[in-house]
Amino acid sequence: MIELFTANTPNGKKISIMLEEIGYDYKVTTIDISSGDQFKPEFKKISPFNKIPVIKDHDNDEIIFESGAILIYLAEKSGKFFDKDNKYFITQWLMAQMGYIGPMLGQHHQFHHYNSGKSEFGEQRYFKISTSIYKNLDERLSSSNYLAGNEYTIADIATFPWIARHDWHDIGLKNYKNLCRWYLQIAGREAVNRGYDYLNKGEKIPKP
Repeated sequence: MIELFTANTPNGKKISIMLEEIGYDYKVTTIDISSGDQFKPEFKKISPFNKIPVIKDHDNDEIIFESGAILIYLAEKSGKFFDKDNKYFITQWLMAQMGYIGPMLGQHHQFHHYNSGKSEFGEQRYFKISTSIYKNLDERLSSSNYLAGNEYTIADIATFPWIARHDWHDIGLKNYKNLCRWYLQIAGREAVNRGYDYLNKGEKIPKP
């Protein structure tokens, strides 16, 4: 059984979606990051940078932090969504999400969604970068069904929850037909919908 230490963020949703996709039993332990649970000593023991998500695999007492590493761990454990013959190409797109797509969209959230009007420079900078991300993803998906090829992989699972905040971005997902097609394709998966609503509160994936 997998214990998932998480919060209701794109990084957290990556792992609940993955766990639903591979059909593993899991228990959710919610970390209230708005009240500082992530800084408590007991959590820092399993998350050196005070970040969610973290998993504990009770089958072997393995503890894994960082969402990309967790996705690779679960993919290799389950044998799903990380084709060994394509693993390095999948890893490229996973790392693109971890190192660029997520951090830059996260900054856009901070300046445009949470703190609008506080920094014109920040708002303009991250809106421009986020728009470029949409364009780059749309271009990639013009020649590929999914990010790392024709098969759904952990690269898609990692990226989807960030694009699912498109209504925060004010870029217009519908303006990017290939990205929108990919988004709707993934949003139609039952496991994705269950993982997105991992708190069982009726949370719906936003429509384009």
